[in-house]
Amino acid sequence: MGYKPTEEDCISLIGMPAVGKSTVGVVLAKMAGLDFLDTDLLIQKKEGRTLQKIMNQDGYLHLRKIEEDIIVSLKAKSCVVSTGGSAIYSKRGMANLALLGSRIYLKSDIKTLEKRISTLPARGIASDPQQKFQQIYTERTPLYEEHSDYVVDVTKRDPEAIALKIISILS
Repeated sequence: MGYKPTEEDCISLIGMPAVGKSTVGVVLAKMAGLDFLDTDLLIQKKEGRTLQKIMNQDGYLHLRKIEEDIIVSLKAKSCVVSTGGSAIYSKRGMANLALLGSRIYLKSDIKTLEKRISTLPARGIASDPQQKFQQIYTERTPLYEEHSDYVVDVTKRDPEAIALKIISILS
């Protein structure tokens, strides 16, 4: 495959909810021989409750603050990091991910994302509950582009093809 991770390599995946960051992250980590970290799982472990419960009980801004704290505190090496969709709102978090290695924006068209979101049971998005998905997509897209080193269009690609594309870009 040509990609040889070094001790310092970290590949962070950013993008909208349901774009496939966790799924692609696991596949990519296996292909590249790296560890895998999912910030959503780190948050749930730290808090002892689901992301949805955190949002329901404390609000989406509290969840974003916890997410920022987790990402800023990451000192990982030789790993793939899957971030939550709202991680993009933390400049400190994005700066830390940049220090860890490459940030890859997994980009998809809105229709595909809406379809995926609709099939997930009670999937909350860390945003103002009054915002529609289209508004969130429009608001976040330029932020993902600004804070990424590479953009990978994942529309109509399976996780293995996406992982191979990322490896190709980084090789």
